[in-house]
Amino acid sequence: MGVMPAWTARLALHALAATAGAVIVGFVGGWGEVRGWVMASVFLLVYLLVALGRLLRERDRLADWAMKPSADDVPDVGGRWGDIYARLYRLIREQSRSRAGLSHALWRFRQAGEAMPDGVLVLDAGNRIEWMNPVAEEHFGLGIKRDREQALTNLVRHPSLAAYLAAPTYAEPLLLRGETDRILSIQLVPYGDNEKLLLSRDVTRWERLEAVRRDFIANVSHELRTPLTVMKGFLETLTDADRMDEKVYRRSLALMTDQAERMQRLVEDLLMLSRLEDSRSLLREEPLDIPALLAAIVQEAQSISQGQHRLTTDFAPVWLLASREEVRSAFTNLVTNAVRYTPPGGEIAVTWALEDGDPVMRVQDNGEGIAPEHIPRLTERFYRVDRGRSRASGGTGLGLAIVKHVLQRHQGRLVIESEVGRGSTFSCKFPSARRLPARTEAADVTPIRAA
Repeated sequence: MGVMPAWTARLALHALAATAGAVIVGFVGGWGEVRGWVMASVFLLVYLLVALGRLLRERDRLADWAMKPSADDVPDVGGRWGDIYARLYRLIREQSRSRAGLSHALWRFRQAGEAMPDGVLVLDAGNRIEWMNPVAEEHFGLGIKRDREQALTNLVRHPSLAAYLAAPTYAEPLLLRGETDRILSIQLVPYGDNEKLLLSRDVTRWERLEAVRRDFIANVSHELRTPLTVMKGFLETLTDADRMDEKVYRRSLALMTDQAERMQRLVEDLLMLSRLEDSRSLLREEPLDIPALLAAIVQEAQSISQGQHRLTTDFAPVWLLASREEVRSAFTNLVTNAVRYTPPGGEIAVTWALEDGDPVMRVQDNGEGIAPEHIPRLTERFYRVDRGRSRASGGTGLGLAIVKHVLQRHQGRLVIESEVGRGSTFSCKFPSARRLPARTEAADVTPIRAA
């Protein structure tokens, strides 16, 4: 025979005790008489009512305690009810620990997600948003409080995103191009019970750099191909010709020399730009006599102009703490550009002055001017408003890019103002900290670090 369960044993004992009590009461009242049976029945009734009352009282106490279970408020009862309270408290305590552990793990997950530099969205099996970090909110223009439990495809209406979410595999990321210039790289990671992590990264800068790299290679190839083609053609002509007119011969050599000089200027500008963009390149500063430097540059520009333009100058007696090679390159580019792109008979003014304490070099012309849509892109490498005219003038398309980088290394900035039909003004503005009085000795100079 098996062992009787504890609750069955307790119930049997209570029944035995009640029966024994009733028998005793019945004997006292007279066993076999009506009085004895009545007394026994009353005893049993009272016994049951007392037991039921205690049961109901303990039930209510258990219900009240279960609403807010606490170790400091466990009812102090013995017997079976005490065992029940102890077991319930242990279960509740273990559940609380488990819940606290889950809450802490969820808190750590959210903290990690919010600290990530990439966007993170948690999607359920129906692609509804369960959670997202602030970066994802900014990437997609969403809000966790407003858009929780909403389908992502209803909020971000992009055909490629809907197709990507519906695809059977997500091995390759998706480049998402929105209405703005921003480009996002989207990667979906399935996990759990048909849930997904949607990771987003802003790759706009890298895509632009890649586009610049492609454009740079294409532009350099194009710029070199033209003079190489010309030189190759003349060389083939000179090689194949048994006899050639001396005039044609000299003209061929002159044209080849021009093309070789064009390639040389391009290579020199590329090397200069490479040095300026190299963060490891130190800025070699020295006191510069800017009026003398500009006078020499203007004299060179007059030889390029060959008397076709009227050049005026106005130089304040102010020196500058800067790199001679870099500043000369920047100023030369601006002055020669003005000569190249100003029609014959035009006027060009070159000035060096103080404006609110800041040294400013300005080149102003009354040429054709530049349309507003072109001005923001003028300092891009190889960007030209009129490609045919720029190549005919001998420009490399790198001059203003060099000017911009030179000024950045000297904590300055380039300001371009232009109006179609009325000319253009290019201003190089340096910080007042680089201003030096005329004839300052190098020993008295405190170098300024390049930005």
